[in-house]
Amino acid sequence: MISIYKNILSNAGGNRKMLAVLLDPDKCTGSVLTDTLAEFDKYTPDFIFIGGSTGMCNTEGLLLSLRNVPSPKILFPGDASQFCSTADGLLYLSLISGRNPDYLIGQHVQSAIEIRKSDVEVIPTGYILIDGGNISAVERVSNTSPLNPDDVTTCLSTAIAGELLGLKLIYLEAGSGAEYPVPETTIRAVKQVLNIPLIVGGGIKTEEQLDAAFHAGADLVVIGNLFETRTMRISELVNYVRNFR
Repeated sequence: MISIYKNILSNAGGNRKMLAVLLDPDKCTGSVLTDTLAEFDKYTPDFIFIGGSTGMCNTEGLLLSLRNVPSPKILFPGDASQFCSTADGLLYLSLISGRNPDYLIGQHVQSAIEIRKSDVEVIPTGYILIDGGNISAVERVSNTSPLNPDDVTTCLSTAIAGELLGLKLIYLEAGSGAEYPVPETTIRAVKQVLNIPLIVGGGIKTEEQLDAAFHAGADLVVIGNLFETRTMRISELVNYVRNFR
């Protein structure tokens, strides 16, 4: 079976845009989980990202509930405790926009042995927090400040540094529940200097914002917070991406 990363590379190389639905194990429970599974029966996204911003959560339980959904399940962990060996893949996140060593390498050290023993595909990812207009959970937990999207030089330098360090993806993140998404100008500028795929997430709630991110250069867009209250939008936006490409 083709690896997740090779699939991302192939799609990005062919300008085939991708969508990931982000599910928080602490929030995707009860009726939200039931409605989410019903949406996946209609249309399945390219990927399902699983993770929360804080502490331990029932990652394993959510993966079990999603076992019949064909989309690759990729961990998007808030810390080392959220690793689960039954996932298909793991975004091995390094918060390169911040200077907190715990989120640059500390959490990785805690989970490295367990990850190496597993069959989970590991994708080293440079995680860049961009100011989305409010204090995000990532900012609070990591005790790091987001980059100013208008400071294009710093955004570019950070992304390039991540690629030069050998990271395989760059992820521009406005944060969960962002007031506004990463600006098109920032996405476009970063995409132009990268030779690796670009992920964009945070604050995207409409087809217009999704379309703007794709046209600016995002290879993969991640949407999560919207679906916690408007689960029916999953199939609508998955279908929109299919028609887009």
